[in-house]
Amino acid sequence: MKLNEIRDNDGARKSRMRVGRGIGSGKGKTAGRGQKGQKSREGVSIAGFEGGQMPLHMRLPKRGFNNIFAKDYAEVNLGAIQKAIDAGKIEAGATLDHDALKAAGLARGGKDGVRLLAKGELTTVLKFTVAGASKGAIEAVEKIGGSVDVIHVVPAAEKAAAKKGVKYRERKADKEAKQAANK
Repeated sequence: MKLNEIRDNDGARKSRMRVGRGIGSGKGKTAGRGQKGQKSREGVSIAGFEGGQMPLHMRLPKRGFNNIFAKDYAEVNLGAIQKAIDAGKIEAGATLDHDALKAAGLARGGKDGVRLLAKGELTTVLKFTVAGASKGAIEAVEKIGGSVDVIHVVPAAEKAAAKKGVKYRERKADKEAKQAANK
């Protein structure tokens, strides 16, 4: 086999159906949309519409709610950290924060930082700098001689709002300075 002979397997790439290109194509004239009516037209969004009958998604009862102010923490158990130390992913005696835990593959997501939980057993002395920790986790880490520093992480939304406010105040101050200079 040579480089110029390499090609996809049969059926690996399917070409797009070209509609409305003549009767001989099999998808000419009505382009597979049947004929007449609202659904044969372009830009129709009637998914979920049941002809005036109350749609199913509106008939079913609603449950619960989504808390838009909830903090999103990456939850990490002490047992998982010990397992990573034993596997050599984390150095013993290191200071662990969100970035270090993420690099070791322990903290997934967590826009608002890491929360330390007490599940499992930790035998290595470590220093933690995290956004939150359970009472049991703090006790377990301090019992073996480590420390847990719980820091306040400012959420991204609050940072953006504060930044926007700073820009507004700066513009207002500049405007007032210009007006004072013109007088």
